[in-house]
Amino acid sequence: MFAARDVADAARSACFLEAYVPKPGNVHPHASFHDLRFEDFVQAGNLCAPILGQAASLGVGQTVLDCVRATRSAMSTNPNLGIILLLAPLAAVPPELRLADGIEDILARLTVDDARLVYEAIRLAKPGGLGDAPDQDIRDEPTETLLQVMQRASGHDLVARQYADRFDLVLHVARPLLVENPTFATDPVTAVIQLQLLLLAHTPDSLIARKCGVEVAQEASRKAQRLLDLSWPDTPESRDELTHYDQWLRGDGNRRNPGTTADLIAATLFAAFRDRLLVAPDLTS
Repeated sequence: MFAARDVADAARSACFLEAYVPKPGNVHPHASFHDLRFEDFVQAGNLCAPILGQAASLGVGQTVLDCVRATRSAMSTNPNLGIILLLAPLAAVPPELRLADGIEDILARLTVDDARLVYEAIRLAKPGGLGDAPDQDIRDEPTETLLQVMQRASGHDLVARQYADRFDLVLHVARPLLVENPTFATDPVTAVIQLQLLLLAHTPDSLIARKCGVEVAQEASRKAQRLLDLSWPDTPESRDELTHYDQWLRGDGNRRNPGTTADLIAATLFAAFRDRLLVAPDLTS
């Protein structure tokens, strides 16, 4: 039986590892943004983990809101809204079920009240660059279920698309890539960067698209594919190219930060740890 503490531990480990790995364009221990540091992600993960551990009893909407409240009470930044939105439904799957067997029912049972609570959480988190929506805008009170409003947004937001597609990208694309990568056991840092490149090459990052436009997001994907074609990290050329890619993503005031892909990596790590397909590495020593 998978207990609440196990869910919390899986969430904490996933959030820590995602932030720890020096992925191109993202915050990590040796690279910060003007308003975000590695320590912010670690603190947010520690604050949210016990709440996510109770998601099966709290419900998805309340879990999201409680996590955002906990984060905002401790810091003025918004480090982990996307991670919370992804982890809450996964963490709500009953402990006796594997995620792939339980997530569809969790999503089908989402309510208008779940949407209302998530809207409140998003307004509290104050993420940048959301813009206006013609219907079910977060500035208004929702009249549809959380699943329905996520389906509306799924065409332009990868987090929303996970709800609409029953977490297909996380559970059936990204997680197998990670679990089947033999590098993870001995070098999880390299394995997670490889996963980032594979995900970016597979699907343009929707945060880049929202901030910089679809063409820039597609360029980021092409650059990730070039690194894969160069067999990163096995050739000197590919290692040099990764440095250039990191610099390019950090250009323009970090607006090309592939933040949604980072959120998907956190969800993938959680899914692997929660279903005991991988053991979380101890990188704290």
